[in-house]
Amino acid sequence: MPSRRPYCRAGLTAGIDLVSAMGFHLSRPDARRFNELRPIQFIRGYTQNAPGSVLIRTGRTVVLCTASWEAGVPEWKKGKGSGWVTAEYDMLPASTGQRRRRNRTDGRTQEIQRLIGRSLRSVVDLDVLGENSILLDCDVIQADGGTRTAAITGAYVALCDCARTAVRNRWLPRSPVTDAVAAVSVGRVNGKAVLDLDYAEDVAAEVDMNVVMTGSGHFVEVQGTGEKTTFARRDLDRLVDLAARGIRRLLDLQQKALRKRV
Repeated sequence: MPSRRPYCRAGLTAGIDLVSAMGFHLSRPDARRFNELRPIQFIRGYTQNAPGSVLIRTGRTVVLCTASWEAGVPEWKKGKGSGWVTAEYDMLPASTGQRRRRNRTDGRTQEIQRLIGRSLRSVVDLDVLGENSILLDCDVIQADGGTRTAAITGAYVALCDCARTAVRNRWLPRSPVTDAVAAVSVGRVNGKAVLDLDYAEDVAAEVDMNVVMTGSGHFVEVQGTGEKTTFARRDLDRLVDLAARGIRRLLDLQQKALRKRV
């Protein structure tokens, strides 16, 4: 559960009410409206050793995102004068109700870490990086739905702090970060369009989606699945519009967190 203690350092929390013209008014199991995000908290500088580190809480989901600097690039990138941004994702053994084995790189894990890497590369000028790499590690401490979207949203903040460190230490002449990026889940649960699904809603969803967008309003990825039924074009449009509203709020919260002194 999110801590009830005063938030420390660059912690930022918000109980977010996205008021829209879509007429959502009924309550969900956690008393949110259908167009409401879970409470969000960013704690920057959560660890001391990584150039960028952020603990992100979204409801009961908690993810530690670190950004590490590494001189050099993968073998296939050498000699091209540009850098690389990549990501790894994992869930701690006790992050869910049933213990997971460590170092279990299954198909889901590979899919998610590739998604995180693609999302962050979409807002980085790799040429500015030179032949250097930024490695993002996203470790789920506690899972209650939306771990991949929380990882993307938190990893962006860690990336920005890593870029700032690189400029401050004169590893780079300027920041390679060109835009912001954030992600959120949406779905149709009991016939209703719902923003930011927790685990119980995700399991019950007839349709679920993960949407990744940049600060300039461009889509990086839209992952949508009819889990229990098909969905119409109007359902797709409504869910994407709902996600875009949520992501705009997440982008605002990221920038507020980045303005805090650490």
